[in-house]
Amino acid sequence: MNALPAYSGARISGCWTLMPDGSSEGGATLDRLLPPVNTPVTRATRKRTTSQCKSEPPLLRTSKRTIYTAGRPPWYNEHGTQSKEAFIIGLCGGSASGKTTVARKIIEALDVPWVVLLSMDSFYKVLTDEQQVLAASHDFNFDHPDAFDFDLIRSTLWKLKQGKSVKIPVYNFTTHSREKEWKTVYGASVIIFEGIMAFADKELLKLVDMKIFVDTDSDIRLVRRLRRDISERGRDIEGVIKQYNKFVKPAFEQYIEPTMRLADIVVPRGGGNMVAIDLIVQHVHSQLEERKLRWDMAALASAHKFQPLPETLSVLKSTPQVKGMHTIIRDKDTNRDEFIFYSKRLMRLLFEHALSFLSFKTCTVQTPQGQDYRGRMFGGKRITGVSILRAGETMEPALRAVCKDVRIGKILIQTNQDTGEPELHYLRLPKDISEDHVILMDCTVSTGAAALMAIRVLLDHDVQEDKIFLVSLLMAEMGVHSVAYAFPQVKIITTAVDKKVNNLFHIIPGIGNFGDRYFGTDAPADWSDDDYCNKDDDDEEYVPAM
Repeated sequence: MNALPAYSGARISGCWTLMPDGSSEGGATLDRLLPPVNTPVTRATRKRTTSQCKSEPPLLRTSKRTIYTAGRPPWYNEHGTQSKEAFIIGLCGGSASGKTTVARKIIEALDVPWVVLLSMDSFYKVLTDEQQVLAASHDFNFDHPDAFDFDLIRSTLWKLKQGKSVKIPVYNFTTHSREKEWKTVYGASVIIFEGIMAFADKELLKLVDMKIFVDTDSDIRLVRRLRRDISERGRDIEGVIKQYNKFVKPAFEQYIEPTMRLADIVVPRGGGNMVAIDLIVQHVHSQLEERKLRWDMAALASAHKFQPLPETLSVLKSTPQVKGMHTIIRDKDTNRDEFIFYSKRLMRLLFEHALSFLSFKTCTVQTPQGQDYRGRMFGGKRITGVSILRAGETMEPALRAVCKDVRIGKILIQTNQDTGEPELHYLRLPKDISEDHVILMDCTVSTGAAALMAIRVLLDHDVQEDKIFLVSLLMAEMGVHSVAYAFPQVKIITTAVDKKVNNLFHIIPGIGNFGDRYFGTDAPADWSDDDYCNKDDDDEEYVPAM
């Protein structure tokens, strides 16, 4: 990690301890945190009883913008390979020190669109029956390093840093157990990992790019813990105090406080210390700028010029019928009804052609005449269709018409108009898709940017590369080469390949904006065939939403 800029402050054990600007302190006093004297302390309604990947809900609204905390920018270059690692911030501090508040202040001040906030609370180990009994009587030490599954934490952070999808356990604080359903999370530009033992493992620290320790007065932490455990986790006050005196306080002194010396920055008084947060944000911005990837369309366009079309490409035979349908749907004067009708006919022919590339095995059946017939049958387990929204969704009925009981998934990829990068916004895939042959559907492929990202998503879900079939009505040579070079085992199937894209990366001669012509909507002035997907009004889920 690059050296932090030298700001004035008190230097403690090799760490910068940053003081709030001005004489008035932003931290809350103990008196303000305690309930009024005459107010009886009643047991509040239980709120959150399970851990969460704290990127949920998947957006954070600020005065400037909406920050998606569960989306995903590109994690590969135009060749489909890893191009940059996520920037990981480790956030440590005592129980109820304000780590999550600091994390959210950092997220808001960073003002970058793709952030994951991951809590160590999700990674408590599964308790044995004997440990469950101890936990129920507040006699199990949850504030000891052995209470956490560090093997799972390390593997999870490593995958997130590499841009891979991960499954996060959901811990139930009332039953002291993991829920059956885990959450799926994708990496991001910035990952903030917070927890009381965030600095307790040497191997884990190697993954962290910036280490922050939140230092809060012990009395304030006790009051906060009382309020949280009583109101959110359904505990009684006697049990909370017993656990604090027996486990929490000794653990802080033995395991947590000594790790303060490992921190790059110490933040006194938590979320109120905006001077510290501003410094953190400034440094993270500089690191992100160094790691920034711009989707280089020019490089993508010129990388495979004058190369022969790849062997993995199969183009539907251009019969007079196929040529006639292309003539109709390419004609700018074709009305919407005819455009839809002939597009659907062409899609059905395309899928009949694509299905011939699936794996088949020899079988023998008996005819009604009692004779054996030696034939072929599908050799895989299942076929799943995945459409790249919005235009790819129009191909689903044709696939269902020729493939009985096919399962359907959906991916929404949009181009960031500021950076030109494709970004994953929505994902819904069937369970156990890793065992399937997957037909990936998009009506047009010009640069291949959206297709590259969609294939990468399927690979992250353990779909085998040679079982992915990219099926498109029309492709540009540029898109064909890009996909084939990045993923040489993916089969590419289309009805036609046009040679050129213009300076706006539209296919030439092309077909226009397929989605707008099909749905009868007007295209924006700078539309792009496959890289611009409009989000339908009813698509309200964001990754992870599985």
